[in-house]
Amino acid sequence: MRRRLRRIRDLLTGRMDSTLADALIGQLETTKKGAWLALSMIGGEVGRAGAHERMRAIEHLGDEERRRLVAELTDAVVTPIDREDLYRLSRAIDDVLDSLRDFVRESHLYRVPDQIRFAPLLDQVIVGIEALENAVTGLSARPAAVIEDALEAKKAGGAIRRMYQYEISRIFSGKLTAEAMKERELVRRLEIVGVAIGNAADAIADGAMKR
Repeated sequence: MRRRLRRIRDLLTGRMDSTLADALIGQLETTKKGAWLALSMIGGEVGRAGAHERMRAIEHLGDEERRRLVAELTDAVVTPIDREDLYRLSRAIDDVLDSLRDFVRESHLYRVPDQIRFAPLLDQVIVGIEALENAVTGLSARPAAVIEDALEAKKAGGAIRRMYQYEISRIFSGKLTAEAMKERELVRRLEIVGVAIGNAADAIADGAMKR
């Protein structure tokens, strides 16, 4: 009852439903944990098998946060941006986490040496996720800055894709051994993460422009 009254108050005052933002932030924080885990794995701080197991738990938490968002979206009286854009944003965040999961899993399976070279790409993944967090927070606290934060996330996604191109050029400049192809698959996973971050940035920017 109290939750419903709060939502009615939000409708009357024109405020967004804070529970939606909370669910999105929860989803982003979980995704960032996945990115930090991947970075710790390639740096040797966490073993590949251990990272693989821990990523399963992180992915489960991310799925729970997404389910929470969908449930809240169904009942929400006021949404900060169009429901379609909120759903697009949540789906894109889920794609980021899924691709990070695939990166960790394939790293565990392929055993590619010298993965520390992927650190700059994962650094940009974290930059992009944090920019998305700022954008989601800004929907209620500082709506004028949402577009700027979304652009920062978009830039991070673009940087990942450029790094991917340089990595592919490096791989293809040598012999295309089985190890080289495994490395290509890993860097491709991170390129997909960059695309998903860009899609998330587009979703929140599109939604903010419609307000």
